[in-house]
Amino acid sequence: MIEVKNLVKRYGNQTAVDHLSFTVEKGQILGFLGPNGAGKSTTMNIITGYISATEGTVSVNGLDVFEEPEEVKKMIGYLPEFPPLYPDMTVREYLNFVADIKKVCKNEKKQMIEDIMESTKITSMAERLIKHLSKGYKQRVGLAQAIMGYPELIILDEPTVGLDPKQIIEIRDLIKELSLNHTVILSSHIMQEVSAVCDTVMIIDKGQLILSDKPENLSTRLGVTGGMKLSVKGYQERIISALTKIDRITKIEEHTPLMEGIVELTVYCNEKEDIREEVFNAMCEAKTPILEMQSIRMSLEDIFLKVTNHDNDASIIQEDVPKGVGTSNEESNSNGVSTSNEASTSNRADNSNKVGISNEADNITGADTSEETSEKAIIKEEEVNSNAGNL
Repeated sequence: MIEVKNLVKRYGNQTAVDHLSFTVEKGQILGFLGPNGAGKSTTMNIITGYISATEGTVSVNGLDVFEEPEEVKKMIGYLPEFPPLYPDMTVREYLNFVADIKKVCKNEKKQMIEDIMESTKITSMAERLIKHLSKGYKQRVGLAQAIMGYPELIILDEPTVGLDPKQIIEIRDLIKELSLNHTVILSSHIMQEVSAVCDTVMIIDKGQLILSDKPENLSTRLGVTGGMKLSVKGYQERIISALTKIDRITKIEEHTPLMEGIVELTVYCNEKEDIREEVFNAMCEAKTPILEMQSIRMSLEDIFLKVTNHDNDASIIQEDVPKGVGTSNEESNSNGVSTSNEASTSNRADNSNKVGISNEADNITGADTSEETSEKAIIKEEEVNSNAGNL
């Protein structure tokens, strides 16, 4: 569905996206992760055709984004970090406007708007002005505009920001439903959300691909900590004494027991070692039955911090990266890259009151700006007239 090859985006001497390559299959939900300034929003803006690339190619459904931008935009629904909403419109008026921009067939428009409002749970707000909506409902309206026209590719930048827990679950379920007929790219800083929704997780840093795999595979491949939780019935001194005889145990942590006569412990060994059998045999010899034994694995959030922590030895990160996946060595440029990407992307996002297909939305933004300018001019003229009267 999407193929990105050697994508590069530079702002002067700063590189926001650095030879990034990846593919997204049809019907897949891709979780797009990275620290602030990593190049996520820049990459998504390039895929949507909103900004150009310095080098590389991007194709959607076989069409080149740069050679056939209008055709590609017809296949994309985009929810930016700041939803492109017009506060003086009602929800229904806004969705009608979006449908017209996306050239939805008139015979289908009314029913499509009703269906999308129902799926995003905003039907009860249809006649309310957008400026009177809560942040959560505004986010839902932004999601509704992205879905309008049922595009093949839907790109969502932080879609659950501002939602309460119940709304977050509903939006997650909606995203899963969308994947039945759409391809979805989801950018989020909520790791639990990515784990719960996405088929594949891609982590980028400094504009380069660091990791790309299924969430469960990342946990298996990178989530080993060497830690193991133990719940053992017996006397604490006897249990500790038995465990200290195991040479491969490097550390033992004692925890406050939840029940009398039960000892709660965490034991550690080297990450690549498995001491479960030795622990089991030691507890058998001590006649202290094990009630629970569970290996501790890192969460996706921990893995994210591990592979994007630049204080770590590069060899540690490189060891975890699959063959063919690059990591960035431009440590000295990290501050410059982050600043350039963050500033450029933020400015573009703030100024991009667009729906993703047409520049008409941008013209409305221009009208708003012109209106503010006119108001300032009127105030200035009144001040001049007032001063003239005083003279």
